[in-house]
Amino acid sequence: MRISFLLHNTYGIGGTIRTTFNLARALAERHDVEIVSVFRHRDEPMMGEPGGIAVRTLVDLRRTSPDFAGDLPDHRRPARVFPRGDGRYGQYSKLTDDRIGAYLRSVDADVVVGTRPGLNVHIARQTRRGPVRIGQEHLTLDGHGYRLRRELGFRYGLLDAVTTVTEADARAYRTHLNLPGVRIEAVPNSVPKPAVTPADGSGKVVVAAGRLTRVKRYDLLVEAFSKVVAARPDWTLRIYGSGDRTGNERDALRALIAELHLGEHVFLMGNANPMEPEWVKGSLAAVTSSKESFGMTIVEAMRCALPVVATDCPHGPSEIIEDGVDGRLVPVGDATAVADALLELIEDDDLRRRTGAAALAAAERFDPARIAVRHEALFTELVDRARTRGPRGAVRDLALRSRGTAYGSAYALRYLTAAALRRAGRK
Repeated sequence: MRISFLLHNTYGIGGTIRTTFNLARALAERHDVEIVSVFRHRDEPMMGEPGGIAVRTLVDLRRTSPDFAGDLPDHRRPARVFPRGDGRYGQYSKLTDDRIGAYLRSVDADVVVGTRPGLNVHIARQTRRGPVRIGQEHLTLDGHGYRLRRELGFRYGLLDAVTTVTEADARAYRTHLNLPGVRIEAVPNSVPKPAVTPADGSGKVVVAAGRLTRVKRYDLLVEAFSKVVAARPDWTLRIYGSGDRTGNERDALRALIAELHLGEHVFLMGNANPMEPEWVKGSLAAVTSSKESFGMTIVEAMRCALPVVATDCPHGPSEIIEDGVDGRLVPVGDATAVADALLELIEDDDLRRRTGAAALAAAERFDPARIAVRHEALFTELVDRARTRGPRGAVRDLALRSRGTAYGSAYALRYLTAAALRRAGRK
C-alpha cells in the first residue's frame, strides 16, 4: 500500500509527532509511506528524523528558504476549509487551504491519514475520489469545544474511518456523533523498545514527565510527595518538562516546593530528550493528571520497567494499567491516595520489582510493530471495500458533501449575524 500521513508540523515537538513517526517507521517496513507536513519552521525536525520516511512540506516558513511563504498575501487571509473550532485555526489561512487542497486532489496514495481534527476535515472535504480517508483523533471528542464537535459531526461522514487512542473515546464518537458507514476503531499509540537497560528498582527516585500545565496536576503530586518524604526522606521526586512561555506553572510549583520545604527532595528538571535514560534512573513513575487523552508517559515509563501510580482519569490510564498488577490507579485529585500508593511500592522492595517486571511485560503490547499491524489490518479492509464500493459510494459522497455545504453555509451565516449584532451593541 501507499500511505500518506498529513501532519501539522513535522519540525515541532509533541506526542502526535512522536507517535506518527513511530507508526510511519513500522509501516514503512512493508509499505510505501510518506509524511506531508503542512508547515516547516526550522531546518531539522526537533524530534529527530523519522527514519528514512519521505517528508515534504506544503508551507515553508523559514525566512532563509527560497520557498519562504510567510510574505505571500494568501498567508494573511483567513482559512475557510480548516475549521475555526480547531485550536490551531489562527495558524491556517487561504494559502494552507489551497496547498492542502492541491495535495489532496492529486495525492498518489491508497490511504490518506489526518492527525488532528482540522486536517481530518480537509481530508474529508478535499481528497480526490479513490484513496481511503482516515481521521486520527489524538486528543478526545469530549475535549473539543461545541463548535468543533458540531462541525466534525457533519464533516466526518465523508471519512472512511476515525481512529481514537482509547476505547473510551471510541465510545464517545459512536454515541455522540451520527456517522453511519464510518468505521470507528480504538488503536492506542505506540512506544518503541528503549535503547537502555530497564530499571532494576533500586533507585530511590520517583519520576514524572510532561508539560507543566494545570491539567497535569503536578501541584497534587508535590503535595502527595510531602507525605512520602515524611515517611521516607531518602527518596526524591524528579519532574521533567517545560511549561508555556509565561512560566506561570513552573513558578507556582517552585513556590509550592519552597512552601512545603521540599527543596532537597523535589526537583524541576526541565526537558530531557531522549527521556529513556532519565526514566531508568528511577524506580517508580507518577501521573496525577485530571484528564488524559491517552497517557504516553505511562507507557514510556512501563517500557523502562517502572510501575506507574496514576490517577484514574479519563481516558487512558485504566486502559493501560492493571491496578495492583503492573501499577496503581488512584482517585483523581486525592493527594493522600497518591502518597499511599507510592509508599506501598516504596516500602516493599519485592513488590516494587515484581510490579516493575509486570509493567515491562505488559507494555510490549504497545510496540510499534504490534500497533502497526492493527492499523494495517484496518487500512487493508477499507482499501478492499473501496474497490468494490462503486457508484453507490459516489452517490453517498455527493449527498454528504451537499449536506456539509448546506450546514457550513448556515452556520457561517449564523456567526456573521451574531458578530454583526455584537458590533451593533457596542455602538
